[in-house]
Amino acid sequence: MSKKILLSTAYLAPIQYFTKLLKYDSVIIEAHENFIKQTYRNRCIIYGANGDLSLSIPVSKNKKKVIIKDLMIDYSTNWKKLHLKSIESAYKSSPYFEFYFDEIRPFFEKNYKFLFDFNTLIQEVILEQLEIETQINYSDNYFFSNDLDEIDDFREKILPKKKILDNEFYIHKYNQVFSDKHGFKPNLSIIDLLFNEGPNAINLLRSH
Repeated sequence: MSKKILLSTAYLAPIQYFTKLLKYDSVIIEAHENFIKQTYRNRCIIYGANGDLSLSIPVSKNKKKVIIKDLMIDYSTNWKKLHLKSIESAYKSSPYFEFYFDEIRPFFEKNYKFLFDFNTLIQEVILEQLEIETQINYSDNYFFSNDLDEIDDFREKILPKKKILDNEFYIHKYNQVFSDKHGFKPNLSIIDLLFNEGPNAINLLRSH
C-alpha cells in the first residue's frame, strides 16, 4: 500500500496502532494538534492481575490548549516507578519478559521533558524489537480535513473508550498471562503482545 496514514502520538500504543505502522508504507505522526485528554496520547492499557489496567502519564497544563509537541510531562508524582512496577507485576511471568523488559526499563529511569519526545523514543525501541522499518515522519503543521485527500486519518479512530472504528482490524486471540482468570483481552498495549508472544508478535500483527 502506497497511501499514507495520519496517527496521533501514543504511549506504548495498542495493537491496532501497530498494525497501521506495519501496513502503511508511510506514516505521519501529528505533532501540532491540541492535546486531547483520555486518549492513548498519554496512556496505555495493560493486562494486570485484576484485568484491564490503565497507566496514564501526568502532564503539565498551564493553559487550556497546548500543542502536543510542546506538552510537558509532570513529575510531581513518581508515576515512573508506578508504571514500571505495574508492568513488571503484570508480565514478570510472561514467556518473553526477560527478553524485552530491559529494553523499556531505561525510559522509566530518567526524566523526559516533553511527552511527544518520550512517546517517540520508546516507540522507536518497540519498532526495533518488532523489526518494523516503516518510514515515519512528523507533521510540520496541523493537518486539516482539506489536507487529507491522499491520507487516511486515524487520529481519532484509535481510542481507549470507544468502539473500534476500523473495518480492517480484526482481533485474533493469543496467549495472555491472566487469561485463565479474566479471559482474553483484545487490543491492549503492544507490550502485552510482545511479552507474551515474543518473536511471533510480528506474525500476529500481520494477521490482525
